[in-house]
Amino acid sequence: MAAEQGPPPPIVKVPLLRRFGGVAPRPTKVGRGYSVGEVEAVGLTVEEARLLGVYVDERRKSVHQHNIERLREWLSALVRGEVPLPAPKLPKVIAVKPDRGRVFKGKTMAGRRMRGLLSVKYRYTHNYKWARKQRERELRKRHEAMRHKGGD
Repeated sequence: MAAEQGPPPPIVKVPLLRRFGGVAPRPTKVGRGYSVGEVEAVGLTVEEARLLGVYVDERRKSVHQHNIERLREWLSALVRGEVPLPAPKLPKVIAVKPDRGRVFKGKTMAGRRMRGLLSVKYRYTHNYKWARKQRERELRKRHEAMRHKGGD
């Protein structure tokens, strides 16, 4: 039975699509979650409902009385101890790697120019770059001279 697993799933109307010809294939379906109006009609906030294991669909605006009654019955069974408390249903957090703010310095013409490798004589070598950086460190033209490279 669905009551032991968690709250009962919400029942919502099936949207009428053009391909149905104005007649729904079935009157109702299982929804993604209870609407905010249905959750507030029971006396909960969205955060409290999610901590109790109730899915909340914030996009749905319809409020169905049968969903309110089902949720109210389940909450009363939860209070009486007939049903175990399910795990919280918090929204998924998608971790995105932060942008490090660096440009890809590959072997393109712009990348070589940026790395200081576009000299006529040392066009494709790193020796030119390293010698140039060392010169700039000695002249204290670069910020590296005062930071991580042992400068005063």
